[in-house]
Amino acid sequence: MNHVSSPSTNGAATGALFMVIASLAFAGSNLLQSALPTPVEYGGYGMSSTGMAFWQYLIASILALPLIFRIGIDKLRTTRPLLHEIRAFVSALGVHVFVYGFATGVPIWQMVTLLATGPLFIILASTLFLGERASSARILAALVGFVGAILISGVGAEGLTWSTLIPILAAALWATTDVLTKYLSRTEAPETLTISLLVLVTPNHLLILLAVNALAWLAPAALPAGLATGFPFALPSGDALWLLLLLGALTGAAQYLLSYAYKVADATYLQPFGDLKVPLSGLLGWIILGQVPSVWFWPGALMILAASSFILWVEGHETSQPSLA
Repeated sequence: MNHVSSPSTNGAATGALFMVIASLAFAGSNLLQSALPTPVEYGGYGMSSTGMAFWQYLIASILALPLIFRIGIDKLRTTRPLLHEIRAFVSALGVHVFVYGFATGVPIWQMVTLLATGPLFIILASTLFLGERASSARILAALVGFVGAILISGVGAEGLTWSTLIPILAAALWATTDVLTKYLSRTEAPETLTISLLVLVTPNHLLILLAVNALAWLAPAALPAGLATGFPFALPSGDALWLLLLLGALTGAAQYLLSYAYKVADATYLQPFGDLKVPLSGLLGWIILGQVPSVWFWPGALMILAASSFILWVEGHETSQPSLA
């Protein structure tokens, strides 16, 4: 959530440092999310994407227990429990869609960059459903980001495929989570918004895992390959188990790092440092997994990140202006 006060010099530097480290944690988790569900014959570990997402967030939730207790369980009291549940479910569903994209073979650089279209969906949904004004800056940012997404997803050796639309769907789901957060923030305390997501997200991962595996049992032909394989709660063995534990730890660490960064500095100031996860993820995928980005990745990524940074800078600047009323 955005803060409108200007960060102090020390707070800005500390927040930027923690956001950069968080970007490294996200890049590392994206790398592991790509390797674990990739079939063994292609150099991966063949883990079910739904099973991986469940264990990843269960481990992260256990590690986040000190944060949960520090906020206080009493902050779960709310007059809108259904909206909080919908928000947590959509957030968890976005994770499952995202990791399934890795299972289908979409490279890291394409997955993470297309995920950066999220702010564009937030602009659209906030305008349509929250009654926010569609300023010229918002429209310009949406158009530039859309062109960047087209460059990345539709130009290259294989052209536009359904698989390349998976991260865009994940971005739309997470944008829905953010819009619900903005709507709930009108009446709910920030602590309630934070702890409700931390507490509810893992049960919703379990719900999705059980639903997918039940459908796989009742109508196996209805699900694409790799979405649900074998016993849903089976843990991998050997190196894959250690990598899964590391994935959960990185996810939990990112929660702490983001929480601390936003505590000491403005969100609009921190956003460009958070966007570092896009080139960092692409770089790790290139070096470790040999996923060489398309030549169109660079201009497309630049357009998406520029559009996101531009709209955040413009609206953050406008919000910070003193009111004359």
